[in-house]
Amino acid sequence: MFTSESLSGPKPEQYAQLLEQARALVHGERDRVANAANLSALVYHSLPGLNWVGFYLFDGTELVVGPFQGLPACIRIPLDKGVCGAAATTRQTQRIADVHAFPGHIACDSASNSELVVPLVGGDGQLIGVFDLDSPHFDRFDADDQRGLEAIAQAFVESLA
Repeated sequence: MFTSESLSGPKPEQYAQLLEQARALVHGERDRVANAANLSALVYHSLPGLNWVGFYLFDGTELVVGPFQGLPACIRIPLDKGVCGAAATTRQTQRIADVHAFPGHIACDSASNSELVVPLVGGDGQLIGVFDLDSPHFDRFDADDQRGLEAIAQAFVESLA
């Protein structure tokens, strides 16, 4: 049911299919760890060219690694550091073609060359965390990826309400 082979068509259609699968996974479940775990696995195994997909959850002070797929990760990220910190602080998605050119980049995995981080913000404006994707390919993420992954991140946020 949840495999990359089930995605077909142009990239926007593939993301629509992936969003449908994501919504089915989180339907009726409000636990953020359970939903983050399933969404990390779904996206990691559905999209090509990724080496890390996961969630960093805000503990009131900093971002703390949550459920993910990939190699072991940095455990804590201050809000003033790296791409994840920038997404959390600005509340804007960060789509970085070359992480090595990003000021303050945190190299949790030296194989990562591009990154997309979507902030997770509740309806009350409170920071929940970030949805983080890394790729060994430079410029892996385009505008279609950003829109599609922002929609999946929003489905995660909505599942918590």
